[in-house]
Amino acid sequence: MRPNPLRDKWADGKPALGSWISIPSQLVAEAVAANDLDYVVIDCQHGLIGFDDAVRLLPPLSLAGVTPIVRVPELSTANISRVLDAGAMGVIIPMINTVEQAKAAVSYTRFPPDGERSVGAVRALIVEGADYYQHANAQVACIPMIETMEAIDNLDGILSVPGVDVAYVGPSDLSVAMGYQPGTTAQPFLDMLDHIVETCNRHGVLPGIQSTPGTAADRLARGFRMVTVVVDLPCFRAALTRAISDATLTDEERPHPALY
Repeated sequence: MRPNPLRDKWADGKPALGSWISIPSQLVAEAVAANDLDYVVIDCQHGLIGFDDAVRLLPPLSLAGVTPIVRVPELSTANISRVLDAGAMGVIIPMINTVEQAKAAVSYTRFPPDGERSVGAVRALIVEGADYYQHANAQVACIPMIETMEAIDNLDGILSVPGVDVAYVGPSDLSVAMGYQPGTTAQPFLDMLDHIVETCNRHGVLPGIQSTPGTAADRLARGFRMVTVVVDLPCFRAALTRAISDATLTDEERPHPALY
């Protein structure tokens, strides 16, 4: 089985940068994976991507050398085992709020005796090789999301669960749970991010977070080690809006005439 390059990055002590796919297009997946990224997440929770779409999007990510990760719709053995069987090398699980849920998340990503993942790797066995079952437990990443006040209250317990590799902050849900709007820069929210990083460091768990091009540098400076810097649809919409706005400019005003 091939080593998970994302784990190699973490072992070197370097932060990992990634992107997020919400558009069910193989061409978009190829375009995203062609950049200098460590991982790409296929989002099956929000957006329009179903399991069949995810299966089509995984090969271009693997071929590009980035670590393919899937965010499943919810915590269940069926959701998690299917995307791992399809070749995902990491799973982001939303709304993990309790120690019991964290234990279940780890168990669903690991074969016995470490967990209860069922044997039947299908595409993963083809892509990763005949020794997949011997090495998958050490290579696949279990990434619970921390995005509610209940999760914050139980953070020490969640991060104490063996096999939790990353605590991945969902900043929009967490900010709303704290009484703010998504994108807030309120100091209590920023203090909460620092608290999560500090707690992760105490437990030897990597802190991760959903970010934007405008906030990525701040999140890296705060100590996050897995930072998603861009999402495909917002990036496309921003570029489209800029292009339409720039259409009214003269050649002298246009910043990058060669792009049009």
